[in-house]
Amino acid sequence: MKKLSARRRHPLAALVVLLFALAATGGLYTAFAPAGEAKADKKSSQSLAIEEGKKLYATGCSSCHGTGGQGTSDGPSLVGVGAAAVDFQVGTGRMPLQQQGAQAPKKKKIYSQDETNQLAAYVASLGAGPNQPTKEQYDPNGADVAKGGELFRNNCAQCHNFTGEGGALTHGKFAPDLGDVSEKHIYEAMQTGPQNMPVFTDGAMPPKAKKDIVAYLKTVNSDKSDSPGGFKLGGFGPVAEGMFAWIFGLGALIAVAVWVAARTAKAKKS
Repeated sequence: MKKLSARRRHPLAALVVLLFALAATGGLYTAFAPAGEAKADKKSSQSLAIEEGKKLYATGCSSCHGTGGQGTSDGPSLVGVGAAAVDFQVGTGRMPLQQQGAQAPKKKKIYSQDETNQLAAYVASLGAGPNQPTKEQYDPNGADVAKGGELFRNNCAQCHNFTGEGGALTHGKFAPDLGDVSEKHIYEAMQTGPQNMPVFTDGAMPPKAKKDIVAYLKTVNSDKSDSPGGFKLGGFGPVAEGMFAWIFGLGALIAVAVWVAARTAKAKKS
């Protein structure tokens, strides 16, 4: 029996088993290693973005917001504002602030999008806050424009007027025109509540509702939107147009009546 067993065990059997074991190990590595490597690369990339953002912050932001984002008398704390707030403020040129005033106006931005993302990564590392939205969240395609109009009129028109063309507020503040604001920045404004604007959390206004509002603003201020009432007078609605008609229309009628009466009286005297 021993001789028979010996004949059945080929000399290369151990080598074949070893090769299969190595192949199996390589297959497992191939299956599991890329995910781990991708995760490590993402973490390394995020750490690098935070480090670069910290350098940019120290140069352009720390004088007002403090070396650690804790805030000073010249600027509020940035702890917990999140990446979305940074992307909005820096991406629209409002920050760095040109000068102190009632409100930070939109202006030409000085940081590239990559630099803005690095600043956002650093500020986000200081404390949890709203993240930058994905394109799927703010892309108006497939949104309910009519629902967005209803939501906008109920929540935003008091300051921005019915079509988002802006309006004056108290003490030198104002609600800006939203006609040329990007979809992403409109969404981020609702997320973060810049300037005098309230914060619309996902609990108060779900992402779908925010997307509908973005779609409404992009539709009502585009060539697709007609004004059946004629000259829209800044989009303030029928009250403003009615007031214009009463003041200028009635004023014109009174002027014509006075002119006719004066001509008639002059004709009678002659």
